[in-house]
Amino acid sequence: MSARDIFHDAVRKGLEDEGWVITDDPLKIRVGRVDMQIDLGAERVIAASRGDEKIAVEIKSFVNASNIYEFHTAVGQFINYRVALEEKQSDRLLYLAIPESAYQTFFNLPFVQVVIKKFQIYLIVYDPTNEVILQWIN
Repeated sequence: MSARDIFHDAVRKGLEDEGWVITDDPLKIRVGRVDMQIDLGAERVIAASRGDEKIAVEIKSFVNASNIYEFHTAVGQFINYRVALEEKQSDRLLYLAIPESAYQTFFNLPFVQVVIKKFQIYLIVYDPTNEVILQWIN
């Protein structure tokens, strides 16, 4: 099992406070004899007529010296996980959870914005100190 991100519990609490039920921690998927683990799987009932909303969340901290290295890793994981979810759990939307500090600085760089748009990366911006979700970006 891979190591948990340092802000794993903060994101989990933030999601739970917004009414999400954590169904998987981690969400394990096997596709084409490859095993993968996305940090969290969650769902919530929206309304009786709409049914359940399901998400998968990959959590990143962006606290290392090289943000671009972490970004390369995050984008690669995001793409692989999205393909796996399309195969096995197509009703789940995948999000990349990032701390507010990274969103305010690194994620506003033009190159990063182009990559996010090109690969349609959905973001959850979280506050690791207060353990809350600040923004959902689709």
